[in-house]
Amino acid sequence: DVQLQASGGGLVQAGGSLRLSCVASGFTFHGYAVGWFRQAPGKEREVVSCIRVGGGGSTYYDDSVKGRFTISGDGAKNTLYLQMDSLKPEDTAVYYCAKVGSNYFSDGMDYWGKGTQVTVSS
Repeated sequence: DVQLQASGGGLVQAGGSLRLSCVASGFTFHGYAVGWFRQAPGKEREVVSCIRVGGGGSTYYDDSVKGRFTISGDGAKNTLYLQMDSLKPEDTAVYYCAKVGSNYFSDGMDYWGKGTQVTVSS
């Protein structure tokens, strides 16, 4: 079974940093893209970032996080990370790590686990 477990969320002041981690099992990073999406109360799900760990490490970032967030992955450990710097109150949301349906970012996410809450105070 595909499983993903995110951790590392918390409460931080604006301008601060957090590092999210996600341990995945049931599939290999080298066959699929993986990434993070977030959902704030009353808002639609928003893809934050994706990476092809086994595909040269190419990445995607939503414009709202470019230059502030960095995605990385460890294929040997099947672990995904999201370094979040210069956090803003509008980054407040539940963050989920997810597996993409293929190695193409456009294919969409097909599995995700329980999220981790990130709250940024002003």
